[in-house]
Amino acid sequence: MGYVDFYTFLIPLYGLSLGLDASEIGILVGARSIVALFLSIHIGVLMDRFGTRRVTLFFVGIGVALSPVFPLAPGFWGLLVLQVINGAAVSFAWSGAQTLIAQLAEGDARHIGKFSFFARLGATTAPILGGAVWDYGGAWPAYLLGAAWGAVLTIALLRTPEAEIFAPRRQDGTGRTRFRARDAWPRASDYANSIMLLAIPAIALSIAIMSMRNTTYSIQTSVYVVYLDQIGLVGTTIGILFAAAEIASGFGSLFAARAMRLGNAQRTMLTGTVLAILLIAMTPLLGGIFALLLLFQIVRGWLEGVIQPVILSVQARAVGRHQQGAVVGLRQTGQRLSSILIPPLMGAIADRWGTSESFFVLGALMLLLCVPLALMTRRIARRRPPGEDGAGTN
Repeated sequence: MGYVDFYTFLIPLYGLSLGLDASEIGILVGARSIVALFLSIHIGVLMDRFGTRRVTLFFVGIGVALSPVFPLAPGFWGLLVLQVINGAAVSFAWSGAQTLIAQLAEGDARHIGKFSFFARLGATTAPILGGAVWDYGGAWPAYLLGAAWGAVLTIALLRTPEAEIFAPRRQDGTGRTRFRARDAWPRASDYANSIMLLAIPAIALSIAIMSMRNTTYSIQTSVYVVYLDQIGLVGTTIGILFAAAEIASGFGSLFAARAMRLGNAQRTMLTGTVLAILLIAMTPLLGGIFALLLLFQIVRGWLEGVIQPVILSVQARAVGRHQQGAVVGLRQTGQRLSSILIPPLMGAIADRWGTSESFFVLGALMLLLCVPLALMTRRIARRRPPGEDGAGTN
């Protein structure tokens, strides 16, 4: 996850050093998600079909190759092309990591919780390392560090066992079908089959809850920052609040296995999400008191850290091993879509009713959306055979 956040952190700094304006930098930041929005399902299916490790190595390699090219880009248009390609590559590498842990851990929340913990550790340390190297030497050392980071990932992947591959065998039965150029082109049938996974109640519910969880993050990175600035907090203080949530989330992920043992996994992750929504929606009621803001960030981060591995475990158990990449791609598509839609919605609400009021408006809307999810959770629990935890089966 640090590999993703490293490039996300560097591009605004590099854009500012080239004299780009705020709108151009905003376009560059958003450009990294464009390809992933449309091709996450396709790449996930390719991982199932041709091997998760093999596909992930390909995209990590693209990131390594493009890192030294960034300092050579003279302006906006060159950086835009690099952002579209490199942003997709590192995003698909992250999808590959999620798919591989789901396949190798077979939905075990304890292993997935450890995976999420180190993902949070990477997300916390990447901006610190990137910022320090940038301050010391500028673009060249910073982006070369990105290449070195990718090289370490390559070594780790080469030492990781490949999960089972579900590509069809050749007609003569001598081996698997090799990757062909036409396999790189998305197939409508693959998208249809992946979307049909939403017919599985556990998948539909968990993806909806993950989108809700992602919405709280979108609030934090948009109107939450605007509100903190309006009440007079400086950048360092805001950074502490963000780091506190990330660190708490990392430790929360280590409790995911215990949360799975509470009984009903769907109820657990929905309850945690509702509490997380309430905690961020109540921000204007805290009176700008830093201690309370910090406390709420820590508690919300911890809850979201617990929720994420539970969601990943539920989804991994709800589908067969041959569909792990497809379900990750479906989840990533939902997350990208919410990341694109929520910040503008929050901005429009803030412009219409005010910054503080926007927390209450969007919080109320999100809680209303949780009502049908609660009804779905109750329905799944009624249909669940005795002795199962509600996470689904292989």
